[in-house]
Amino acid sequence: MSALPDVTQSTFPAQVLGSDKPVLVDFWAPWCGPCRMLSPVVEKIASQLGDRVTFVKLNTDENPSIAGEYGISGIPCLILYKGGKAVDRIVGFVPENTIKQMLDKHLAAA
Repeated sequence: MSALPDVTQSTFPAQVLGSDKPVLVDFWAPWCGPCRMLSPVVEKIASQLGDRVTFVKLNTDENPSIAGEYGISGIPCLILYKGGKAVDRIVGFVPENTIKQMLDKHLAAA
């Protein structure tokens, strides 16, 4: 479904929390229409900022404990992790510009 790599409960600690770069995690589920609409937007941003931010997807149906641990109550949900901590989030479908502004805010502070 996506060009972005998937993370799972077993790979999340190393790939997201242990990453040297900021990581944007797209929490989604196959049945979620807005998730399917957001996916190409996130992929487009990943193609532009992939050298500065790692972009991954996490299927909340297959990894409910991670979704629960980070309080995912609605999807799609984008959470930005820096230094192993969740530093920002966007819930729901948003335009490309909104995601870029959130990323720029945290990348500028890097």
